[in-house]
Amino acid sequence: MASIEELEATVRALESRLRAVEDVEAIQRLKARYGALTDERYGPDGPKPPDELARIAGEIAALFSEDAVWDAGGKLGVARGRDAIRERLAVPTLKFSWHFFVKPELQVDGDRASGTWDILAPCTLPDGRPFWMSGVEHDEYARIDGRWLHTRMKLRVVFFSPYDEGWARR
Repeated sequence: MASIEELEATVRALESRLRAVEDVEAIQRLKARYGALTDERYGPDGPKPPDELARIAGEIAALFSEDAVWDAGGKLGVARGRDAIRERLAVPTLKFSWHFFVKPELQVDGDRASGTWDILAPCTLPDGRPFWMSGVEHDEYARIDGRWLHTRMKLRVVFFSPYDEGWARR
């Protein structure tokens, strides 16, 4: 029969493992919410009206810490701070996009975490041309007031190819 100390140690170990699993799940829900809100900015005819975009951009920005960095590089740019992220995402640069985040690799260390996500995003440029975008997002997270938030998101584009040409020529 196990001693009280052994049982307490087992319970502590199980609590620690459970917390790690719950943290990973919370971060995955955070990323899913980010993708859903980012895509919600578009309707069947393109970007939603400015008042709706402002509301959605505010919800997206709330998924980031006050001092977070949103870095999509290239033509999409960099926004530093929650207010700048909200302003940037209130002005879509596309007519349509749909984000698929897959293959999460998450590492949690207490109240900090990091991870990578592969992304595939069919999108339509403002002129109506369809494209495929694929890349990797490198993220950093922090638990702030009991809630996981993005502190840094950096996109590395692997390819951005016209739909009808595919990625083989890129």
